[in-house]
Amino acid sequence: MSEQPRQLLHLVIGGEMKDLDRPEFIDLKAVDFVGAYPNYRTAYDAWKGAAQRTIDNARMRYFIIHAHRLLDPGTDPEGEM
Repeated sequence: MSEQPRQLLHLVIGGEMKDLDRPEFIDLKAVDFVGAYPNYRTAYDAWKGAAQRTIDNARMRYFIIHAHRLLDPGTDPEGEM
């Protein structure tokens, strides 16, 4: 049996920013939760798709949150891609 790759939880969220210089949302109730992903590559693909769908809104920003680092800060695997 082949070993499954370790799950590294990543969250993708986005929304309209109050100010483009700081990551502060206009309305937290309107934050778009795109999804939870098992690795950086799939999170990046989801982030890119969401960002491209909202390209006409200059205030809209999407982020990848490395949730695995928040859940287990003692581990930071190299080569997440």
